[in-house]
Amino acid sequence: MDWKPNREAKKAVFKQLAEYIENGISDGTFPLDKPLPSERTLAKELGINRSTVVAAYDELESNGLIERKRGSGTLISKDIWGVTKRRVPSWNRYIEAGSFLPNLPVSQRIRREMEDHKLINLASGELSEDLFPLKSFSQITSTRTFNGSLGYDHPQGNQILRTTIAEHVKRYRGITADPSSILITSGAQQALHLVVQCLLKPGDAIALEEPSYHYGLPVFQSAGLRPFFLPVDKDGMNPDDLIELHKKHRIRMIFLNPAYQNPTGAFLDRNRRKKILELSSKHGIPIVEDDPYSLTSFTGEDASPLKSMDVDGNILYISSLSKIVASGLRIGWIIGPKLVIERLADAKQQVDFGHASFTQWIANDFLDSDYFEDHLNKLVKELKLRRDQIVASLRSTLKDQVEFDVPQGGIHLWCKLKKDYHESQLLEESIKRGVIYAPGSTLGSDKGFVRFTFARENVKNIDEGIRRFSEALFSLEK
Repeated sequence: MDWKPNREAKKAVFKQLAEYIENGISDGTFPLDKPLPSERTLAKELGINRSTVVAAYDELESNGLIERKRGSGTLISKDIWGVTKRRVPSWNRYIEAGSFLPNLPVSQRIRREMEDHKLINLASGELSEDLFPLKSFSQITSTRTFNGSLGYDHPQGNQILRTTIAEHVKRYRGITADPSSILITSGAQQALHLVVQCLLKPGDAIALEEPSYHYGLPVFQSAGLRPFFLPVDKDGMNPDDLIELHKKHRIRMIFLNPAYQNPTGAFLDRNRRKKILELSSKHGIPIVEDDPYSLTSFTGEDASPLKSMDVDGNILYISSLSKIVASGLRIGWIIGPKLVIERLADAKQQVDFGHASFTQWIANDFLDSDYFEDHLNKLVKELKLRRDQIVASLRSTLKDQVEFDVPQGGIHLWCKLKKDYHESQLLEESIKRGVIYAPGSTLGSDKGFVRFTFARENVKNIDEGIRRFSEALFSLEK
C-alpha cells in the first residue's frame, strides 16, 4: 500500500484512512472478493497505532461498507453492489464537505453543558425566564383578538409591526426610519447572516472588534471573508486603528456593537463615534451596527445608537427584542436603505417565506402598549441589581486575583485573571463544581480572560456561581 497519512492535516488520521479505503472500494483498489488487511498488519504497514485502524474500520462498518466476521477477517460488504443496490451514505464526509462551518468545539461544549439545568449558568447571553413579561403576554393573548392573516405575510414583515418599530426606534433610540426601510428577521442572528450572504463576497476584508461576540461566529469564515480586528478598550474601538486597517486591507464593511459591547461592556466614546462616521462617509465603507443593549443603561444617561447620528445612510442597523423582552419571540429587524432592505427581504423569502405572523402580532401589541415601558423599567432595575451582585461577589471572593471595568449597561462582565491559568482546565474544573461561563478565547481574546453573563441567573445564584468559580480557580494553584 503506497498511501500514507498526512500528519499535518487538520483531519484526524483515522478519518483519512477511512476515506482512503472507501475510495479504494469504489475504484477497485480493494477488490470485493478479498478481505481487507488485518488491523495489526495495516497498522504496522502504515506506521500508525492499531487503535487508529480500529477507529477507521469502526467508521466504515457503521456506514455499511465493511463487515467483520470472526475467522474470516474484515470483508467488504457484499450488499454495496449486490441485489438490493443499497448503500448507506458516508455522512461524515458530507458533514465535513459542507460549506457552512460549525461552531467552535468549545462553544459546542458550552452549549451542551448549558442543557444541564443543575449548572449555574453564567455563559448564556439571554434573560432568565423570570425577566420575561409573561403576564403582559397573557393579557395580550387573552383580551385581544388576533386579527392578522395566517398566510404568508409581506416579504419585509408585517406592515403594522414595521410601522410600530419605526415609532419605537424614533421614541426610544432617536432613529428616524420609514416602515419601507425595515426588514423583520428571526432575531439579530438572521439579520447578520443575511447581510453577510447578500452584500459581501469571498475574499472581502471586514473589520471586527476584538474581543467580540462576532469573533466566534462561523458565518464570516463560511462566507470566505477575511476578518481583521480592532482592539476594544473601555471607550470602544479606536478610529485611528480603523484608518490603518483600511490603508492595508481596503476594508469593505465594519461590524460594531457600540453600546455596552459584548463581551467587554464598553460604550463607544461620543468623539470616536463622530470620527467613525466621518471615516465611513469619506471612504464609502458601510457600518453594520449590532444594538442589543442600548436600552439597558443603568445610569439613565443617553445611550442612543450610532444610527441616530447617521445622516448619510451609511449604517445598517440591527436590533431585536431578544435581550430586552424574550429570546423565544425571535423578533429582530434591520434598518437600512430601501434597495438594500428589498435585497435582504428577497433572500429571507428564499429561506423561510417570511416571518411567523402570530409572533409578529404579539410583538406589535406589546411594543404598542404601556406594557413595554413598564417592563423595560423593571428589567433595567433587575439587571443593575444582578450587575451589582456579580461585582460584589468577584471583589469579595477573588479580590486582587481579577480586574475588570464595571459595565454601565448590558448583561456581560469581562474579567481578566491576573495569574496565568490553563483555559480548558479552568473550564473543566468549573463545570465539575457546577458553574459555566464563556472562556475568553471563544470571543477572540488572548488567554486569561473570561466573560460572565449576569442576566440568566438570580442574585443568589450569581453569588454562588462566582464562589464555585473561585474554588475552581484556586484548585489549579495547588
